[in-house]
Amino acid sequence: MNQNLPPSSLRIHQFAGLSAGPKLLVLGAVHGNEVCGTQAIERLRAELEAGDIAIERGQLTLVPIVNPLAYQKGQRQGDRNLNRNLGITAQPQDFEDRVANVLCPLLAAHDVLLDLHSFHTAGQPFVMIGPTDNNGGLEPFAHAQQEARLVAHLGPSRVVEGWMSTYERGVQRRRTSGQAYAPALLDARYGVGTSEYMRAHGGYGVTLECGQHQDPKAPETAYRAIRQTLALLQLAPIALEPAGTEFETLQLADVIDREHPQDQFARPWASFDKVHAGDVIGRRHDGREITAPADGHIVFPNPNATPGAEWFYFAQKSARRIG
Repeated sequence: MNQNLPPSSLRIHQFAGLSAGPKLLVLGAVHGNEVCGTQAIERLRAELEAGDIAIERGQLTLVPIVNPLAYQKGQRQGDRNLNRNLGITAQPQDFEDRVANVLCPLLAAHDVLLDLHSFHTAGQPFVMIGPTDNNGGLEPFAHAQQEARLVAHLGPSRVVEGWMSTYERGVQRRRTSGQAYAPALLDARYGVGTSEYMRAHGGYGVTLECGQHQDPKAPETAYRAIRQTLALLQLAPIALEPAGTEFETLQLADVIDREHPQDQFARPWASFDKVHAGDVIGRRHDGREITAPADGHIVFPNPNATPGAEWFYFAQKSARRIG
């Protein structure tokens, strides 16, 4: 890739079986500094092209680098976060808008999504799952059972739910904060990313957080998850390993934005660090303490968050069962 020229296309690989079956879409590098999915996808693609694995039914679509500008820069985003406010734009305003105009029809044309990510700080892999079946206005859904079955075969034993409802809560806080926010950040739909878009268009899918960005085990976690998804959907003759039986399921309960560059964490948090009610999580630039509202866990702590962006999430134990 010429580092002096902005990317002008997406590289997409498709393998179609000669028998009918579901259509699976696997994504890597939706965020450009999260490359474990890219590495796993390229490894699988090489095996498919060498004939070591064969797609016998349905369709497999691989996009190893979804955001090539961010990937080229080695950072989370190009012009903005692609995994927020995902939708088709009649008049694209930035690079991610142009990517979305290609990505969204691709999502809508598939039945199942596996989106491979990694995270900032140390921690074990986990899966972000969608809501239970519902007819609500925020995220109606009808494939919770299939999605949970997929999660049970991916490998990680930690599962997190509640993304959209928590993001909506954060939006409500922004609206009443008295601070100036871009209009998009005041819309709950701004929380829509790849899996939310997929669910809204008739399919189902999950985000697999494979580990810390530089964790050498993360590409292997991603690779195994792709193979087990192919096995579960019976797209390829791969042995399906037994589903997991013991899961830790957590419900996101709140999101806290960073308000000022001098807002600081009380200590270097890692995702899923436990906290007790009243523990100091961080301090605002003016000395105000941010404390845990109850016993729970810190999720997605981002010490480098820009003011107005998500600083960390707070999660608590969920009663939801997987598998």
